[in-house]
Amino acid sequence: MSSELRSIVNIAYRDIARFWRYKYWLAGQVAMNLADILIFGLIFNGVVNKDLIPDYVRFVTPGILCLSIFISSFSIGREVGVELRREVTQYLLTLPVRREGLIIGRLLGGAARGLVYQFGFLVFASIILTPPSLEGWLYVLATSSTLALTMSSVSISLSTVTRDFNLQATVRSLTYYILFFVSNIFYPQKVIAARLGPLAPVVDYSPLTMATNIYRWAFRYDASINPWGNFAGLGAWSLVIVALAYKLYIRNLLRD
Repeated sequence: MSSELRSIVNIAYRDIARFWRYKYWLAGQVAMNLADILIFGLIFNGVVNKDLIPDYVRFVTPGILCLSIFISSFSIGREVGVELRREVTQYLLTLPVRREGLIIGRLLGGAARGLVYQFGFLVFASIILTPPSLEGWLYVLATSSTLALTMSSVSISLSTVTRDFNLQATVRSLTYYILFFVSNIFYPQKVIAARLGPLAPVVDYSPLTMATNIYRWAFRYDASINPWGNFAGLGAWSLVIVALAYKLYIRNLLRD
């Protein structure tokens, strides 16, 4: 392994190790995601129109897979923002690693958090739903990796766009809830189209919607979904957002 690659791995490992320090936050997130599946699923299962969603637990579980990786990968931005405000980055720049390696390590560290956190929910989903085929697992792994890197990059982008704490917190919270609710995680396509009308395609092209669609296809909830089309869209989102995160992060690293 080259020294540069070893440095990137070490930086990513550092961010994963720090992830386990937030034990209470992690416990809260696990409880919230399980509640989404068990409590909301069981309650709404008897409320929603059976013609639209025959089994709400099976419908919402792939969406919770998406949320689990979104929330955990998004956590990296908060730390990057604190480091910029407190100028800890001046110390990071003195480390024997190139700036490009430092940024790649941070992006991968955030993505790794999401993958580690989601693992238990993948096992849970395999029990509740029908386990994917080999091709389905390949799509699941590719989708989880791409979504984790995308959400890590979104979070870092928002945390580096400004050093003002109040503005940073506002932008991060606003984006978080837009991504959370403008998706098909909790609502079927027919309801979204009926309620939003001409704005419904906005939900279709959300990265969380595309990832949820792939999970629903892979876990054999909806065989009519085109997994490749959704993955191509998710990949396009990822390319743009990773490039943006790289530009914003290195701009703030080099700012006096």
